Amino acid sequence: MTPLPRVGLPTDHKQIGAHPFLAVGEKYVRAVVDGAGCLPLLVPTLDPVLPLREVLAGLDGLLLTGAVSNIEPHHYSDESSYEGNLLDPRRDATNLPLIPLAIEMGVPVLAICRGFQEVNVAFGGTLYQKVHEQPGFMDHRENKDDPLDVQYGPAHDIALVPGGVLAGLAGDTRATVNSLHGQGVRRLGEGLVVEAQAPDGLVEAFRHDGPAFMLAVQWHPEWKVRENAFYLATFRAFGDACRARAARRPA
Repeated sequence: MTPLPRVGLPTDHKQIGAHPFLAVGEKYVRAVVDGAGCLPLLVPTLDPVLPLREVLAGLDGLLLTGAVSNIEPHHYSDESSYEGNLLDPRRDATNLPLIPLAIEMGVPVLAICRGFQEVNVAFGGTLYQKVHEQPGFMDHRENKDDPLDVQYGPAHDIALVPGGVLAGLAGDTRATVNSLHGQGVRRLGEGLVVEAQAPDGLVEAFRHDGPAFMLAVQWHPEWKVRENAFYLATFRAFGDACRARAARRPA
């Protein structure tokens, strides 16, 4: 039997009671299994950081998940963090150097929500800390009082760049996605190419212009991945890239 491709998911660092935990949301793990057809492995975000080149050498793909935390703003601007902003400096310390190294090593990357923002920052881009306070932009946040199926339900259309990766997966130049984010791209990072935009012009997806598979989306395609054809196609494309990587990677 051919071994399943191995997909690393860097963890969030959380305090649960008196103890620190390293955790990944189950929906992301399930999407790697059910959507990409790969084997999920958690990548610990430790201090000091693990030897990242060795970590990536044993992986066939990298999934950068969403999270309740945000990137510390000193990584992309001279703005201070706002009161109540949830941060995860250990995740920042692992993922920001991990991303360009993954691209260098040809490891496929799929980045979601916080992961999307991490990729942008890793390549020198900047973020809006509060998109909803910027003139001309929509409020892209969910209502946390709604049931999860409503929070993750269809929120707005996106325009897909003709000829792009996502347009090919959707078979169209428009799609409808969920929206659960307060931050967003202010300036796109170096080497990143827009794949989709929201009706207000906010960048909703991009890819890297290099040969390795790297797709980043602001929405959450992991949510009930097998019930949404567009979301499933995204994870299947990622899984196919991981299988191609596994076939090339030395045992």
